[in-house]
Amino acid sequence: MTQTSSDAIRQILGSVRTIAVVGASPNPARDSHIVAAFLAARGYRVFPVNPGHGGKEIAGLMTYGSLAEVPEPIDMVDVFRACEHVAGVLDEALALATPPKVFWTQLGVRDDASAARAEAAGLQVVQDRCPKIDMMELGLPARAGGAG
Repeated sequence: MTQTSSDAIRQILGSVRTIAVVGASPNPARDSHIVAAFLAARGYRVFPVNPGHGGKEIAGLMTYGSLAEVPEPIDMVDVFRACEHVAGVLDEALALATPPKVFWTQLGVRDDASAARAEAAGLQVVQDRCPKIDMMELGLPARAGGAG
């Protein structure tokens, strides 16, 4: 079902270029802030998404109020929301003109019904993992081209 092998994670993180971090926090001590900044520093184009902070900056990045407001196609949606909000985030992702290739939920976040729906729609799914931790554990290099 969901992609969790090291090879699958390596393939996903090596192929995506744009990542929306849904639930990004303006608080620099929060994991969502740290992960957004880390991914941007590693060369991904990162779009923090937080309805209360749209138009402001989080981790030095322009923040959007919804996935639909992000100005370019998103390869991966990284969800930093409680489990009960995952289905709504997936609905928003699937409604995009160009749906993401990957739907990823952070550590402690699982919604198997939403995962099954995402996979049925053709998305790769990763649940209950952190891309920052995976990149560090797998020794994945920064993307060419620097931060976007």
